[in-house]
Order: sequence, then C-alpha cells, then structure tokens
Amino acid sequence: MALCVSLLFLGGRHTDAAGPSEISGNDQWIWPSDGVISDTFGTRQGKHKGIDIAGKINTPVLAVDRGQVVKSYFSNTYGNVVFIKHPSNLVTVYAHLNRRDVLEGQTVNQGEMIGSMGRTGQATGTHLHFESHQLEWSYDKRNAIDPERILGKADVGDLVKGGIASAQGAIVEVSSQKVQQTSPSITNHIATKYTVKQGDTLSSIAQKNNVTVTRIKEINRLTTDLIQPNQILTIR
Repeated sequence: MALCVSLLFLGGRHTDAAGPSEISGNDQWIWPSDGVISDTFGTRQGKHKGIDIAGKINTPVLAVDRGQVVKSYFSNTYGNVVFIKHPSNLVTVYAHLNRRDVLEGQTVNQGEMIGSMGRTGQATGTHLHFESHQLEWSYDKRNAIDPERILGKADVGDLVKGGIASAQGAIVEVSSQKVQQTSPSITNHIATKYTVKQGDTLSSIAQKNNVTVTRIKEINRLTTDLIQPNQILTIR
C-alpha cells in the first residue's frame, strides 16, 4: 500500500496545554478518515497542533461527531478546510481537502462525508490534517488539544479506519464556567446505527430507513452490496 507515510518532518512529542481536569468524556468520536498516521500532535518543536492521516486522493473525510459547520473555505495554509462546532463545545478542523462537500451554517451528523482527502494549501503529499480545539479555533491555536485524547492513542505508522470509534476514544465536554453542559436533546440526535439481521439486504434496509442504497454504501464505505448478520451500519 503506497501511502505517503513520510509526508512530514517528525519531531519530539509535546503535551497539549489543556490538562486532564479540563475535559471529561461521555461518548465516542469516530476516526475522520481511512489512512496511516503520519504525524502526531506536538511535533515540530510543539508547533504541530493536530494529527495527520496519510491516504489516497479523494479518500472520504467524515465528521467525527454531530455539529454545525462554522467555516468552509480555501486557505493558503490549510487549503480546502472545514471547521465544525460540536455540542461538546469543541471545534474540529479538517484541512488540505481536495474537495469540500459542506457549506457554512450546515448541520452535519456523525459519520457524514464532509469532503475528500487531498493536498491543497501547504501540504506535502496527500493527507488529512485534523485538529481539535476547546470552545473556538484561534490563529495562535492556544485552545488546541491533542485529538488522540478523544479518538484514542495512535502512533506514526498505525492504520486507522474512518467511521470506526477507538475503544479508548471519547467525546469530551469542556469543563468551564463559561460553557453549558450538553443538552440531552442535542446528544440524542447522533447518527442512527442499524444492526443487520438475518435476511436483510441493503435494499430492504434503505427502504425501511428512507435512504438510498448508494447513500448507505457511501457512509459505510461499502464497495459491494454484501452485508452480514450483526454487522453495524450507520444510517442517516
């Protein structure tokens, strides 16, 4: 698999500014894309404020959790980039996209495709640069936290699968007097999961859930119509 693992210069790892007491977990995020971890948080003398996932051009990029698109534009540094504000009061950033599929103000579900992997902006090789920030993104990235604290531990060279939640990962809520706790009415609107039953087909599942077979295959990254009992599918 010819993935561009050696995309970037690697340096020593540094801890992020937010301490463990500043966040608390209650649910899981999913990985935003398929690929190989090519760089981690805090490298390059502490200036790398996200993680990099190297992969193939146009690999789907997914929202790690439900939220609202607060920015979707082209930047000279980030290239095609999407910012999503989540009910957990975190902002996630998806950079160097080849294509953006969402607009500012749009609401997205967990697992929804928001764009595709590319190498736009200041990027060496095809990869997704992914960041997470408490409360808001800022130019100096003072609110950045290590995404691995939410997604789960991953080292350079590890394969990750978009749409799959790490056993270690958890959605976090910012513990701050300035921030309200996530409303139950919001957390109930995460993506719907469906467990395949004996005799189910993609067509029957699509009909029951008022979606198309194409959409189910796209969301779950299926290359065939073959499904198995007890397989878990994400349904919109």
